[in-house]
Amino acid sequence: MKSVWIMAAAFGAALAATGASYADTSVAIGISGWTGFGPLTLAMQAGIFKKHGLDVTLPKIPQSSRQLALANNSIQCAATTVETWIVWAAAGISAKEIFAVDTSHGADGIVARPDIKTVADLKGKTVAASAPGTSPYFLLAEILAKNGLSMKDIKRVNMEPDAAAQAFIAGQNDAASTYEPYLSKVREAPQSGKVLATTVDYPVILDTVGCSTDFLKAHPDAAKALADSYFEALDMIKTDKDKSDAIMGADVKQSAKDFADSAAYLQWLDKPANKTFFEQTFPAFNTQAADLLLTGGVIKSKPDLTTLADTSFIQ
Repeated sequence: MKSVWIMAAAFGAALAATGASYADTSVAIGISGWTGFGPLTLAMQAGIFKKHGLDVTLPKIPQSSRQLALANNSIQCAATTVETWIVWAAAGISAKEIFAVDTSHGADGIVARPDIKTVADLKGKTVAASAPGTSPYFLLAEILAKNGLSMKDIKRVNMEPDAAAQAFIAGQNDAASTYEPYLSKVREAPQSGKVLATTVDYPVILDTVGCSTDFLKAHPDAAKALADSYFEALDMIKTDKDKSDAIMGADVKQSAKDFADSAAYLQWLDKPANKTFFEQTFPAFNTQAADLLLTGGVIKSKPDLTTLADTSFIQ
């Protein structure tokens, strides 16, 4: 009887050990309500992350606060713009970008009152944009610089993209830097003003997912699973677009059609596009972005730009 009990106990222990070995890896990815991050929401809601052995949460954290969450391990990964990783690296955050999510082709822009005809007319005007180190700030700085202006030539009001768009529609401020889906809210309210400039003419908004180096060292298989899940979500968008748009739209309080309209202003990057991105676009863009960040005083010194990404997870 005793031997039977011992065998049963051993069998139970083996089952427990087996269960533990197959437990899903928990990972929190900090995001914002940006249309481009829709495939991450889709991968979570459609069970794609789960299928790849991941227990993923997607807390929405303002871009200006995401680095602190990453530093204190409240999140293990983040989705954000490429130049933001430069800012974080310069601040001592140890992380690497592991796959590219999207490139903006009109999904980010500056909206302005009807009497503001050109970017040069923004001089002396009040412009809503979020803090230094965020994509709306970076886009505004880039557009101003390309038109002979700087942040010193405007009056910047610190507002997150959603609030900036809402305030603009309500008649506050002369202009605002924002992105989809909030940019389309301005497009739908032409009486408030117009879209003055976008990433069609200033293609400087590129998004990636990255993780802390500690997480990547401890869970390389999970990092690969994150990338694979993202690519599978893109496949689902192609094969079941209506369902995918409905899931992604619900997360940002849009209908499937409205979400699809917003997403038309950006391009999600599949695995082949990822490889091209990191080989061709990424190095040159990082150099350009670091120069602008340094000139604008957002960073005090350039980090080593060659250490910002680990592309082994998209091979």
